Amino acid sequence: MISSLPKICLLTALLGIDHAAAFTPSKMSVSNRGVSGASLAATKVKEAVVKSEVKETTPAVDTVAVNGSFPDFVVDEAARGDLKSLAVALNPDVGFYDPLNLSKAGFYSLTNTETIGFLRHAEIKHGRVAMAAFVGYCVQSNFHWPWNMSLDGSPFPSIDLSPESQWDAIPTNAKLQIIFVIGFLEYWDELGGFIPEFPGSGIQETTNVLPHYTKGRKPGQYPSFQGFRDTVHWIPDLYDPFNNIEKDKKWTEERKAFGLLVEINNGRLAMLGIFGFLVADKLPNSVPLLKNIAIPYDGNPMIPFSGAFSFFNDASVAVADTLN
Repeated sequence: MISSLPKICLLTALLGIDHAAAFTPSKMSVSNRGVSGASLAATKVKEAVVKSEVKETTPAVDTVAVNGSFPDFVVDEAARGDLKSLAVALNPDVGFYDPLNLSKAGFYSLTNTETIGFLRHAEIKHGRVAMAAFVGYCVQSNFHWPWNMSLDGSPFPSIDLSPESQWDAIPTNAKLQIIFVIGFLEYWDELGGFIPEFPGSGIQETTNVLPHYTKGRKPGQYPSFQGFRDTVHWIPDLYDPFNNIEKDKKWTEERKAFGLLVEINNGRLAMLGIFGFLVADKLPNSVPLLKNIAIPYDGNPMIPFSGAFSFFNDASVAVADTLN
């Protein structure tokens, strides 16, 4: 269903699980001059990525005290140095760019090191969602499944509608199913693949659990569903579901590290791309490159449900009648 719903890129924010921005913007593609198979040795790519990961053990870091309301707060200068190395590997023309000083921030009650882990993980996650949304927007603008959408025989919305209008046209139950799946994926990510033991049910506590992404997990690493498969139901992993990458000897650690750089850059481009589509449909001629293919949309692309939506439709109608 992801490929049929452009608004999926907004639903993570709706769930309120994480909100973050990319703090080392780049030119969205791996630079031919700086990061390519021909001009950058694989070992250097690996070093840049490995340095950028928040270590699973507490790192020995150089810290600098920050003056202000939190005199005990310190900036992890070693982690910032890793970010600078990563930024150069991603795009040497731009390098490290942090005008809001997010790399020195401490969100909520997190330390600076934990905040960096949060931001890096969030950027990669949002990039992946945006890539799915961008491809989905292009696909659903031209195709839809040939079978009925609902058990009552309702077809999928016509491709003559814009993707945003197609979303508005699907039933509320379909929207809720999609949001539920997204919520489950977010929740599983927060758990790191952990399932507690349920006495008397036969469900045992999972042991192959990832640390939280603020506590040392590799940025962007999504937990396996092995614990879910063992205790609940079979479901493929999101990463390498058929274990092809692990079996293929061509996927060396250096190649995987380079692939992560490409993924980050493509994710940044996709975030701009999907919002370019949304803006072009909402505001005519606002994106010159898309003015000939944009389909005007008079709704609000930032609202997953229509403006008149309510879980209590009968009550809302009664209140409206009373006010009138």
